[in-house]
Amino acid sequence: MKPNNRELGTCYYPEHWPEDLWQTDAEQMINLGLKWVRIGEFSWSRLEPKENEFSFEWFDRAIKTLGEAGLSIILGTPTATPPTWVIKKFPDMLALDADGRPRGFGSRRHYCFSHEGYRNQCSKIVRKLAERYGSNPYIQAWQTDNEYGCHDTTISYSSSALNSFQSWLAKIYGNDVNKLNEEWGNVFWSMEYQGYDEIPLPNLTVTEPNPAHALAFRRFTSSQVTTFNRIQTQIIREYSSAPIIHNFMGRITDFDHFDVGEDLDIASWDSYPLGFLLDRAGATETEKNIFLRQGDPDFQAFHHDLYRAVCGGRWWVMEQQPGPVNWAPYNPEPLPGMVRLWTWEAFAHGAETVSYFRWRQVPFAQEQMHSGLLQPNSAPAPGYFEARQVKEELDASPEISNGLSDVAIYFDYDADAAWNVQPTGEGLTYFQLIMDHYRTFRRLGLNVDFVHKNTEDFSGYKLISVVGAIHISSDLISRIATSMATLVFGPRTGARVGNMQIPKNLPPQINLVKSRILRVETLPSNVSLEIDPVGRAGRYIEIIKLDNNASPYLKLKNGQVIATKEESGVIYLASMIDQKGLTAFYQKLFKEIKLDFLLMPDGVRRRSTEIEEFWFNYNNKVVQTKIGEMKPADIIRLPRV
Repeated sequence: MKPNNRELGTCYYPEHWPEDLWQTDAEQMINLGLKWVRIGEFSWSRLEPKENEFSFEWFDRAIKTLGEAGLSIILGTPTATPPTWVIKKFPDMLALDADGRPRGFGSRRHYCFSHEGYRNQCSKIVRKLAERYGSNPYIQAWQTDNEYGCHDTTISYSSSALNSFQSWLAKIYGNDVNKLNEEWGNVFWSMEYQGYDEIPLPNLTVTEPNPAHALAFRRFTSSQVTTFNRIQTQIIREYSSAPIIHNFMGRITDFDHFDVGEDLDIASWDSYPLGFLLDRAGATETEKNIFLRQGDPDFQAFHHDLYRAVCGGRWWVMEQQPGPVNWAPYNPEPLPGMVRLWTWEAFAHGAETVSYFRWRQVPFAQEQMHSGLLQPNSAPAPGYFEARQVKEELDASPEISNGLSDVAIYFDYDADAAWNVQPTGEGLTYFQLIMDHYRTFRRLGLNVDFVHKNTEDFSGYKLISVVGAIHISSDLISRIATSMATLVFGPRTGARVGNMQIPKNLPPQINLVKSRILRVETLPSNVSLEIDPVGRAGRYIEIIKLDNNASPYLKLKNGQVIATKEESGVIYLASMIDQKGLTAFYQKLFKEIKLDFLLMPDGVRRRSTEIEEFWFNYNNKVVQTKIGEMKPADIIRLPRV
């Protein structure tokens, strides 16, 4: 039996604790079976208390203590928390919200990605760290910044953003601003510009801004995150060959993670199942009650699979919730066994490392109510014992193999931006549409991969779902079509060309779909239409005119066609539909293409690898399944038949 290829870690802040406690902590981490420890990402004020006055000696001792104990260190760059002297030097470096108010000092992420002075200041501290620790044998990985975009901090309406946006537009459109006017349709409402210096940011307008303007600003903002991150990775690589990581967040979609991932070696994300259930998973009130102490059965897996795609397969959980958090609307205690379940589920989806946040609960400041593996008095918290159980199980387990997926979903951050700019109905989001299809695949017992604009090989899948991709190039469609998979295109895919313009020959702009979308209606959440034979359609419905060579594939009970099968063999789904409807839709399609599936009990999910299956029970009650009885928070690991 090969030793297990998965590791555990934790996040640690030596600046928070007396130095005589560091050795004890390090030894206890090793005794618990931890391999990795992340430090440094919030320590700028202690590393550089005043400009150009560096204090590294304490950090040297911390690194030596942790490293000599046997821990591998992830060194975080501290650029998410600029200290007060940086703000005094650059008072205009703060991001401004859409109403023009500064995102002020007093917590974190208080900077605008476009501020050149702040970028240069970040370069200096990153270079100092890389010079000093780039060859240190205990530094086995690096993390850039912390949680780009968290707390709605991607988009800034500052003067720095304005100037950079105007320069960005000039590079794209060249010397003739009339090209921009034409592509944006600025003749409407006399919005034409005579020069790039006249173009404002798309906020504080009387009514909604031009959607082309708003989308261009979203694209610009995304590029600013990418270049900000690239500055750091390029510096680190001058001094270190250790892998570089960033810790992304759950449902932060306002910049392109695939673009950022091009400059990383490993993607990671911060997994807080209970907090996310209550503040961003899109759960109903009933689901929130059922899964209050367990988390949404699909939200964590969704991000595991998404971030696995960001860096070509290499990914971690950098922060795993070990107990109650402090920031959600309510902060319940996890059901006993759920910390273990979340950890094993990450490993089953291919995580190399799961790192718990944090080692010890801090008794001060904003996160004092956020649990750690230890309580503030250093006594083990419940999550400590579940982490120890996972380590014991890892040591007794064979190596976890990779998962194989028959289905894939195309994910596009630019589409999310376009939906945000023009949702056409209250509460309609690209993320929720993608999540609906992902959740259906999981309910049918399937592994899921995400593919994206930079994916080189689409082969190996039996079905690829491309839904909601408002702008999608003909070249990309052709590359996806070479996979020989059955293709499902969905509502709004190919709905726009260029910069938020309706195609002249009507949507969708997909050469494999000849049927046309004549109109679109969006409905309130309390209004829906019955599907024949089962389910309901609503929220977003396209009125479709069938091509002469296409056939109806799915209808409403009133006879309206909401899915076609085109002459090319692709399916076009013209509506957002509920879980019952989507499940029936895909069951029918899977049977036709001979793709094996298994309808799972509510709250039970399966993940298959090359040699085994993992079954997870997210319910707070005993459930009867095909493989037998599953207790609350139960994990069953079986050889794959």
